[in-house]
Amino acid sequence: MDKKQPKQQLYPAPASLTSGQRAYLRRLAADMSAIMQIGKSGLTDTLTATVSDALEARELIKLSVLENADCTPREAADTLAQALNATVVAVIGRKVILFRRPLNQKNRRIQLPQ
Repeated sequence: MDKKQPKQQLYPAPASLTSGQRAYLRRLAADMSAIMQIGKSGLTDTLTATVSDALEARELIKLSVLENADCTPREAADTLAQALNATVVAVIGRKVILFRRPLNQKNRRIQLPQ
C-alpha cells in the first residue's frame, strides 16, 4: 500500500454528514449489492487499495463482512474510513456502506441534499 498512500493523502478529511444526508445515502445504497467481501484474510493492503479505487469511481459503495473475518463489521468500517478519508454511512448487520467524494470534481455523481 506504500505506492497508494501518497494518493490517499490527497483526499481531504471527510466532512460530517447530516442525518438527512446519511438517510439519503442509505436509500441510494439500499438497491446496491456488495461489491467486495472482507473475509478471513481481513483488511489487506490490496483490499484497501481496491476499496479506494472503487470509492473514486463510485463515491458510494457497499461491502460485506463475512462471518469468518478477523474483525467485526464496525471495526472494518472504521478502519477503512480512517485509512481512506471516507465516511461511514451505515453498518447494517454484516454490510458496510462507505462514502467519499472523488478528487476530480467532474466525477461527482451524487448530489447530497442540504
